Amino acid sequence: MSESTADESGWRVRIMDLSGGAEEGIVEEIGGFVDLSHANAFARAYVRDSIERCRVPGAAPREVLQSWLTFGEDAEIQDAGDEAWRSANELDDFTANPATSMERDWRALDPRRLVEDDEDDIEE
Repeated sequence: MSESTADESGWRVRIMDLSGGAEEGIVEEIGGFVDLSHANAFARAYVRDSIERCRVPGAAPREVLQSWLTFGEDAEIQDAGDEAWRSANELDDFTANPATSMERDWRALDPRRLVEDDEDDIEE
């Protein structure tokens, strides 16, 4: 599926619970992304935030990775093939370098929030 062939529901990001607490590891699927770049940016920020929630002061990158693999959440873009962002490609950098608050702000990219904001504008 390429950006030009995304179905009417748009791109979907699947949130995966790495701790095994959710059925089949899936916490939720989020849809409504404007384009693949939007879905990729959301997935990247979501994982970045998850890694930071697993980081403890003074932890070595390997310890941060182990904590994330045990307690964190991963994100994957559905049906995007090679164009999809993948956490595996950036885990070394993410665990070695703490994120800024902007790099972690997946909420600003969440399409569910964008819909709520649009509805708030209409009600005014």
